[in-house]
Amino acid sequence: MPPAEPRRPRADATRNRRQLLNVATRMFASAADEPSMRAIAQEAGVGIATLYRHFPTRESLVDAVYRDQVSRLTAGAHELLTQLDPPAALRRWMDLFGDWIATKNGMLNTLLAMVESGEIAHTDTRAELLAAIEAILEAGRASGQLRADIPAEDIAAALIGIFTVAGSPEQRAMAGRLLDLLMDGLRVDRPSDRGASPASVVGGRS
Repeated sequence: MPPAEPRRPRADATRNRRQLLNVATRMFASAADEPSMRAIAQEAGVGIATLYRHFPTRESLVDAVYRDQVSRLTAGAHELLTQLDPPAALRRWMDLFGDWIATKNGMLNTLLAMVESGEIAHTDTRAELLAAIEAILEAGRASGQLRADIPAEDIAAALIGIFTVAGSPEQRAMAGRLLDLLMDGLRVDRPSDRGASPASVVGGRS
């Protein structure tokens, strides 16, 4: 007899898992301290046993939220490019990056412990995020709308700096202004700037 195919998760189980992920993401983003597992279950409208059935430990929940957010960021870069021009896509992606940073605040202690233990590979995440930025930059270079001399690593460093000084919910307006300033520096505003070297642009030569 052929081996039995693995059973697909029931629709309600899939729904519960997604609901738990969404609620945990929201609570991690808004909490000053890590919320309890029981609080997350109550907010999601499920029993604590349901939460532990999907995520047996706090670490497994943090890992799922973290990977879900990284996946949204990487997939989001390509989705945004189908809807917006490269500069607008990059600016919107920066907002998504800020949401990801905010989510990490409420699970920071657990997350740091997992990175230290090797349960989460920080270098892999960094490579994925840089690839997402690079995908938008490549589209912007091809269209002549984004500068060709700024690497993805510089943009990632700038974003981390912005959300370090303006990462709290009450500072979102400030973060938005700083992100707009960053985008102003990344755009190619004049046809003569496109493909020009940084020295020639600064010196006023086209």
